[in-house]
Amino acid sequence: MFTDHQLKEMAGINTKSPALTVYLNTDPAVGNAETIKLRLRALLKGVEPEPDVKAVMDYFETHQPMAGRGLAMFSASGEGFFRAVWLGVPVRDQVFSGHQFAIKPLADIFDLFGGYGVILIDRQGARVFHFHLGELVEQEGVLGTLVKHTKRGGASTVAGQRGGTAGQTNYEDEVVERNMKEIAAFASHFFEEKHIRRIVIGGTDDNIALFKTQLPKTWHSLIIGSFAMSMTASHAEVLAKAMQIGKEAEAARDLQTVRSVISRAGKHAGAEIGLENTFQAVSQSRVQTLVVTEGFRQSAHRCTGCGRLTLHSNPQCKYCGSKIVPVEDGVELAVNEVMRSGGEVEVVRTNPDFEKVGNIGAILRY
Repeated sequence: MFTDHQLKEMAGINTKSPALTVYLNTDPAVGNAETIKLRLRALLKGVEPEPDVKAVMDYFETHQPMAGRGLAMFSASGEGFFRAVWLGVPVRDQVFSGHQFAIKPLADIFDLFGGYGVILIDRQGARVFHFHLGELVEQEGVLGTLVKHTKRGGASTVAGQRGGTAGQTNYEDEVVERNMKEIAAFASHFFEEKHIRRIVIGGTDDNIALFKTQLPKTWHSLIIGSFAMSMTASHAEVLAKAMQIGKEAEAARDLQTVRSVISRAGKHAGAEIGLENTFQAVSQSRVQTLVVTEGFRQSAHRCTGCGRLTLHSNPQCKYCGSKIVPVEDGVELAVNEVMRSGGEVEVVRTNPDFEKVGNIGAILRY
């Protein structure tokens, strides 16, 4: 399983020799292995360096059948480096070359599909799932006391008389409540151990409401939705529903994030928008969360001394006096720098308001 830690490691790799990054859609829905291979060849046509192109093709040809619906490959043959990441979700065909690996598309996939915890509950037990990047990583179950239905009342309905309602037991309710406490404790441990980032709950409305009352408040902020589903559902059915809810929640979160960064920047309240202002904040390691539109790229310039990013083509850096050189994609470099410094990256869907302010912004540490 490819982890957030490994993603940050990839962001920190600077190669002295050229590096090649390839993203390939290997979803069976778009074709068989042979047609995907032809697409890969077309994607790599004219790309340099040739040893990296060969490494990518050799890996694809020797790893059949394909192990996922998407594939990311990172090669720097001059330094003996190659890594391939199979994904459970499709990706857009893309190729990048330079002295850093292009991790922005992978960061987007992590942002949307990483670290899902799904729990199916009824009054007796639960099934919990850990999904990561569109694949089932692990599932477990817990079973409490069997809930037996007891007949209440008798011949008389007069309180105090034999068979009346006075003194009746709440046994069923007590058992269900006890089971829910056990389920919540079990789920909390599972979520913490698996480093879950999003929680989706399946069950009836009543059971979901009762479960939430027993779940520690610290987990409530990670709940992104709920749905009705049988406890006997397959993990594929659970995954499909969770991903649907996740995409809907992500769209709402994207909108909120964009509105927040634009509003805060307008009030000078700990945020920046636009390329140059954001580049400055990145270069000063002030970015807590970088917000960028999916697929957005922009050529820029970078200081060979202090590493500052800028849109300006001045021959020398005004901060350290070193030479400034052009770079193919300043946005990709900004993403890498933020991740190396411990910040987060939020890749948002296209938004007209965000497009007007440059498709990039940042929430600042200070």
